[in-house]
Amino acid sequence: MENFAYPAKLKKSTEGGYVVSFPDVPEAMTQGADRAEALARAIDALETALEFYTEGNQKLPRPSKPKRNQVLVRPPALSCLKLAVYAAMTEGMVRKTELSRRLGWHLMQVDRLLNLRHASRIDQVEAALGALNCRLIIQVQPSAA
Repeated sequence: MENFAYPAKLKKSTEGGYVVSFPDVPEAMTQGADRAEALARAIDALETALEFYTEGNQKLPRPSKPKRNQVLVRPPALSCLKLAVYAAMTEGMVRKTELSRRLGWHLMQVDRLLNLRHASRIDQVEAALGALNCRLIIQVQPSAA
């Protein structure tokens, strides 16, 4: 399963600050006054762009390996889990109505689960993954300095 860490290019802008773009997700682009602000905004830009894919029922772009001078940007953890549910649905060609039936939920509950901006509970995500023959494994690693 994907980890949804996408390589991003940071480029100094002639007007000042940094511009961030994603080779694998061309819809995601942002900028910031400095590197830290640009990277913070990049998370939101990436999440918003990936929402376009889920809302349009399109396959999510696969993250490529980062090249030199690229950084990895990942949406928040809950969004990554929701994207994993969406990706499993896409791979298994399972529609929302079928997932709703498997879970015994109303369709609106599935819609909220797939909404990246909705604060779903992890047990709901785990149930959806289980209904898609997947399981959630959580791993914590030290961050790179």
